[in-house]
Amino acid sequence: MCADDSTRMSVDAKRMSADKKLLYGDLTYKIRGAMFAVHTALGPGHKESLYQKALAKEFEARGIPFIREEALSISYRDEKIGVYRPDFIVEDRVIVEIKAVPMLVRNSEVQISYYLRGTGYELGLLVNFGAWCEEIRYQETNIY
Repeated sequence: MCADDSTRMSVDAKRMSADKKLLYGDLTYKIRGAMFAVHTALGPGHKESLYQKALAKEFEARGIPFIREEALSISYRDEKIGVYRPDFIVEDRVIVEIKAVPMLVRNSEVQISYYLRGTGYELGLLVNFGAWCEEIRYQETNIY
């Protein structure tokens, strides 16, 4: 992580506490803290599977309940048409998808929004551990 990441986290925490409308604000703050810990320890450049294993260990260490790669049914017109396996489901409220690429592409953001619609979850976090010397790039997607 870059030198000013702790400042970013502090500013972000103040913004989050001031914004009462943020969906699962306390939980997403904890999740992002775990993400930053993993990124600080490992840095960029590893495979997604390694970050997934490290994030699972970090969730466990912080007492954050999660399920890894749970099969979720995708429905169309009230009929199951397929299965989606997110990297994590945290507290049965937030889907977390991990990427390890130089830059997130729009397709990844669109894909998680479709997964949310298809599964009925309201919030997804898309995190990219692959950026070099930048903060972790993540995208929150809400479906209301």
